[in-house]
Parts: sequence; structure tokens; C-alpha cells
Amino acid sequence: VAEADGRVIGCLMITYEWSDWRNGLFWWIQSVYVLAEFRRRGVFRELYRHAEEMARQLPGVCGLRLYVEHENDIARNTYSRLGMSQTPYQIYEKEFAEHERGA
Repeated sequence: VAEADGRVIGCLMITYEWSDWRNGLFWWIQSVYVLAEFRRRGVFRELYRHAEEMARQLPGVCGLRLYVEHENDIARNTYSRLGMSQTPYQIYEKEFAEHERGA
């Protein structure tokens, strides 16, 4: 969580995925949000750097991952500037309708 004057201005969530190929945990960065008036001011960069620092201190964490929409050039450029690189993976999904989930 990022704060300014006691107010939450940004957040991200970390989830974990075991990588058989790397024999380690990837930390997935998810649910990123920065208040509109604080965007483009380095808030995400600081959240990312903090997550990276924490991940590097733990044995068994082999890297950070996130997903981004292809059209989100601003975010993609930000991630590249932070040292992340695009992977050859694509995400496939099958979404279930509400009635199939028992809701």
C-alpha cells in the first residue's frame, strides 16, 4: 500500500505461483491501482520496487510477473522501464457464466 498524508493512494497485491521450470516461486503482481490524481508520479514504481526488494530477500522466489492488456502502452512502457520484459506466453481462459458457478 502507498500512502500520502495518511491516505491510501495506491496498492497492489502479490500472489504466488510455483514454477516447475525454474524450481521456484514467481510473485504475480495483481490488482494494481493508483488514484487518478497520483498517476504518473512514481507511485507504482515505488510499490514495484518495494515488492521486488522483498522478493529478492526471500530464498526460492525466482522473479516477478504480471499481465497487462496489449493496448495499454503506458503500463507496458512503465514495466519495461522497470526492467521487466515481455514473455512469449499468452493467456487463455474459459469464463463461466454466473449460473454455472452456482451463484
